[in-house]
This record gives sequence, structure tokens and C-alpha cells, in this order.
Amino acid sequence: MKKWSEEIEIDAPIEQVWKLLDGTLENMQKVMPNVIANEPVKVTDELVGSIHRQKYKEGKRVEEYDVETLLYQNQPDYKEMKVGFTLANMFDITAHYELKKLDESKTYFRYETTNQPLKWFMKLLIKLAISNKVVVKFVNRVKQVAEDESNR
Repeated sequence: MKKWSEEIEIDAPIEQVWKLLDGTLENMQKVMPNVIANEPVKVTDELVGSIHRQKYKEGKRVEEYDVETLLYQNQPDYKEMKVGFTLANMFDITAHYELKKLDESKTYFRYETTNQPLKWFMKLLIKLAISNKVVVKFVNRVKQVAEDESNR
């Protein structure tokens, strides 16, 4: 299994950042533009165990998969969500978002993702994927969108 993580301070209120990760499809697409659908399949009272069917478009290809909420906390000063899904029967993937309120207009954001190949021939590919470039790009996109919207 491969793990990548990145953290950053964002000059925006915690709720502004959170809605990009745990909000409407429209808000989610601001930081994950390739997600084209996010429909609830099962929603639990505490949200852990909830499942959403997502569609992700890469070029002309559309992947559909079920995203399960594995961890969920939504407090005024601390927010955390971890989701997991299987992509194309090839990878088990998790995404973990953690937000801490630093003050009224500043938020600490940590993102961690794991990728577990399910096929033997994909294990080599994952071993070669040393770069965390995608994770850094995502964290920076969240920062930019949250700060832009906070300054409006």
C-alpha cells in the first residue's frame, strides 16, 4: 500500500473549507472537477457507514464507484472525514480530510490518501509512483478556492 499526505494553512474560515469537501456536488466540483455525480445510496444518522455513488470522468471514460464514509466528525473547531472506495476493481483507495480551526479566518488542512493495488501487476506500478504531486496539487486547489471564496 502506498500513502501520501500533505498539510497547509488556509486563509479562510473552517466552514468555508469544509463545504468544499462535505457539501453539494457543485461545491465539491470546485476542488474535484472530474467528479460528475455524487448520489446518496445509503445515509446513516451518524454518517459513518453512509454510501454515495460517485461518477468520475477522465477524458471520455467515466468510472462509477461507491464511496463509503469511514470516519466523520463535524465540530465547530475540528472537522474530519475519511472515505474509502474501490476503483475499477484495481485499487482500494482512501481519502482522509482533517480541518482544525486556527482562528476565525485561518484553517489548518491535512489531506492523506492511500492506494492499495488489488492486482499483482498493479503493485509494481504503485511502487514506482513515488511522487506526491497529485496530493500537493489537490491541497493547493482547496486552498486557492477557499481563499478566493472567502475574499468575496
